Amino acid sequence: MSTAAFHISSLLEKMTSSDKDFRFMATSDLMSELQKDSIQLDEDSERKVVKMLLRLLEDKNGEVQNLAVKCLGPLVGKVKEYQVEAIVDTLCANMRSDKEQLRDIAGIGLKTILSELPPAATGSGLASSVCRKITGQLTSAIAQQEDVAVQLEALDILSDMLSRLGAPLGAFHASLLHCLLPQLSSPRLAVRKRAVGALGHLAAACSTDLFVELADHLLDRLPGPRAPASPAAIRTLIQCLGSVGRQAGHRLGNHLDRLVPIVEEFCNVDDDELRESCLQAFEAFLRKCPKEMSLHVPNITSLCLQYMKHDPNYNYDSDGEEEQMETEDSELSEQESEEYSDDDDDMSWKVRRAAAKCMAALIGSRPDLLLDFHRTLAPALIRRFQEREENVKADVFGAYIVLLRQTQPLKGWLAAVEEPTQAGSSLHMLRGQVPLVVKALQRQLKDRSVRARQGCFSLLAELAGVLPGSLAEHMPVLVSGIVFSLADRSNSSTIRMDALAFLQGLLGTEPAEAFHLHLPTLLPPVMACVADPFYKIAAEALLVLQELVRALWPLGQPRALDPEPYVGEMSAATLARLRATDLDQEVKERAISCTGHLVGHLGDRLGDDLQPTLLLLLDRLRNEITRLPTVKALTLVAASPLQLNLQPILAEALPVLASFLRKNQRALRLATLAALDALAQSQGLSLPPPAIRAVLAELPALLSESDMHVAQLAVDFLATVTQAQPASLAEVSGPVLAELLRLLRSPLLPAGVLAAAEGFLQALVGTHPPCVDYTELISLLTAPVYEQDTDGGPGLHKQVFHSLARCMAALAATCPQEAAGTAGRLVCDARSPHSSTGVKVLAFLALAEVGQVAGPGPQRELKAVLLEALGSPSEDVRAAASYALGRVGAGNLPDFLPFLLGQIEKEPRRQYLLLHSLREALGAAQPDSLKPYVEDIWALLFQRCEAAEEGTRGVVAECLGKLVLVNPPFFLPRFRKQLAAGRPHTRSTVITAVKFLISDQPHPIDALLKSHVAIKGGC
Repeated sequence: MSTAAFHISSLLEKMTSSDKDFRFMATSDLMSELQKDSIQLDEDSERKVVKMLLRLLEDKNGEVQNLAVKCLGPLVGKVKEYQVEAIVDTLCANMRSDKEQLRDIAGIGLKTILSELPPAATGSGLASSVCRKITGQLTSAIAQQEDVAVQLEALDILSDMLSRLGAPLGAFHASLLHCLLPQLSSPRLAVRKRAVGALGHLAAACSTDLFVELADHLLDRLPGPRAPASPAAIRTLIQCLGSVGRQAGHRLGNHLDRLVPIVEEFCNVDDDELRESCLQAFEAFLRKCPKEMSLHVPNITSLCLQYMKHDPNYNYDSDGEEEQMETEDSELSEQESEEYSDDDDDMSWKVRRAAAKCMAALIGSRPDLLLDFHRTLAPALIRRFQEREENVKADVFGAYIVLLRQTQPLKGWLAAVEEPTQAGSSLHMLRGQVPLVVKALQRQLKDRSVRARQGCFSLLAELAGVLPGSLAEHMPVLVSGIVFSLADRSNSSTIRMDALAFLQGLLGTEPAEAFHLHLPTLLPPVMACVADPFYKIAAEALLVLQELVRALWPLGQPRALDPEPYVGEMSAATLARLRATDLDQEVKERAISCTGHLVGHLGDRLGDDLQPTLLLLLDRLRNEITRLPTVKALTLVAASPLQLNLQPILAEALPVLASFLRKNQRALRLATLAALDALAQSQGLSLPPPAIRAVLAELPALLSESDMHVAQLAVDFLATVTQAQPASLAEVSGPVLAELLRLLRSPLLPAGVLAAAEGFLQALVGTHPPCVDYTELISLLTAPVYEQDTDGGPGLHKQVFHSLARCMAALAATCPQEAAGTAGRLVCDARSPHSSTGVKVLAFLALAEVGQVAGPGPQRELKAVLLEALGSPSEDVRAAASYALGRVGAGNLPDFLPFLLGQIEKEPRRQYLLLHSLREALGAAQPDSLKPYVEDIWALLFQRCEAAEEGTRGVVAECLGKLVLVNPPFFLPRFRKQLAAGRPHTRSTVITAVKFLISDQPHPIDALLKSHVAIKGGC
């Protein structure tokens, strides 16, 4: 017997104990074993476990029963199919037991098994066989059982089974339909509700014929609104249609023209529950069948507007009376309000809620009617903000929020640009609603109900996001509401957190000037929240304070508001949190970040508090838990344009930062490098040389291709230090330069690291005196190419040659007096028959970059060398020469471009390479300098659109794309003509060229291209 089988056997023995605790613990251990993926039961163990668990389902102890039924879930995947069927048979039999507890346990067991069955899509037949076995017994229990409790349990299980495993029951769908339909007329409301849910799930999975039968049955049984019928029966039928609409609305579309008018008529019947069901059905139809509901939108809109204000027991007409009721604090007023909202006979609030939800579905499903909704629905929704019932008010707010989200301008280059001031636009109409919204919410912001205020904050936050700046003129009302909620300590802390989150959002969307007058009112409650003992409120308040500092006193701009009256209070509150050591981690991090912003933005006003604050940050820097947020805070302080004196902490902080560069935490290394770069830029010569050398000693290990982002930041810091303290770098330049040159030979080098390396190399030769001699640095760069075997071909990756060429060009640009000599040597290397392939490739690529700053002398000599290289037997040399011809030509178009176009005409065998050169010239040259030549280039390119080689046509397409970008308004219409009139290859080339007109960055062609794409789509 295996170890697992022996352990299972001992557990089964304990389950027979007379002690309920033994049985409970053994069952719990069995559950743990069954949940292990590695457990495998032999046939005898399976049989014993199943038998024991079924026995425990009838245990006298309820806890043991509950645990046993939970074991059935993981057991399903561990035993054979016939054992699962045996379990199902037993549970179905128990469902019809006279004992209520046993029936409940059996129902839970069946639901547990159904939830654990593998989907039919996995290929397992277990789900199908179990469902078939259950279905027959469930239908008989539903149809024949006189006990309502059994019926309800069977309907629940059937609904669960249909929702998850509807498809495998295809053979039973007809019998299930005929079993469920009679239950719609059951005298029991609970039975009808469960039958409605099950029919909804069945409608989603059944065949088309059965769905038509179901829809016809429901429609045929709906009487006319004036025909005598039971209101309960009508409600059930409409609820069933709504359930079908929610689960399978796409299938109901063909029946809506017949169905919707009937339901509309029933809305006029004086029965609030019936109206609620009708509106809920309309909501489902609108969400699932928006196209088919188009003809009925006007009528449904009218019904929503009518019933959203359906409140026969309350009078909203008199604003004065309403205000008096809102502000009156007497017990009588509260008693009357409760009497209105808690009246059990008043069902009208359910109608209003259903109307609001239906309106939200209408707005969300028909964005094409947005302008109409702003004219008709928006004013009605705003008026209903005074709703007295909390649940209804929440849904009214939700409907208006849906309208706001639909009005939100789209993002992306294809989005229509719609200005808020454009008359007739949805944004313009929304701007006109803002005063009405704020007025309607003014009293709600001070409502006793926390939920009402939360709804106000959500709605206003959404409005501020859609129309930034629109709430600035209403700031007195908003500030009053925010302060009211921040001072509310009677309820849970949620409302204060919501108020703080709303204030933070406002600081990001509204102009800073709007807060100037209200800062004396806002700041005290925010400071109180910073000191709040509940960590979530304190953390949120620190975030608000940080945003307040950032928004009201932005960096690099004149201060429109004098911070002197406020900076002391803000500093004291923040430092109190910063000094405390027994805080939640989130509060610690927010306090450090807030301190960083406070010092970075207002450090010059801190006076004597500045040095203690910096020392506190230094202390937090040494703490492992708080070091990362402190490094980020130091970055903010160092990058501040206030040029603060950080001398008190530099000598101690730099060695600590240097030690962070050795840590495995990548985020810490990245943040540390950013902080060091900011310190080097701001403090410069003030940095202690010994501390800088300690930092530089850690950098060679970071210049590795294993993490290019870290390497880029390290090289950026090196470039900054080279300019700030060249003497410090001179001592460690050897190891650093060796690692950088090794990094440059990586084929994985991204553009960001290459640009950083160029900046560092330029800094090395640009200092006075230079840290490294120009000639020596060029030799170090080119050594790997010149030292390889002459006849072995390029031993380095192609990308390495481009990287080295870029670095050589960067050095030449920094030392222009050396550029001509470098270009001359490169021409000699390219021409020499003794040069290896790698040397020639590097020479041409470097000439492509250096030639533009080397003057006209080398360029005149280049033509012959480049043309000769186009005939080289090496493909790499030919490609490099082609690239160089285009790049050098871009810097001297009058001399090179006519020559290049002439060569394309004369040399058909080389035209592929020459077209590549033309592509590079078009991409590198200034658009204005190309305009005299565009017609010649256009004609030449379209002559070659019919080239036999697909590769040539691809290069032509790219050249056409770059050419169109020179003058889009002129060339795009001609493009369309070629698309319509050109030959097949020409049309294909033009279509391919469109791909090169689309870029990631905004471009003037975007608007034109959008209109042409739309026209083509219309055609």
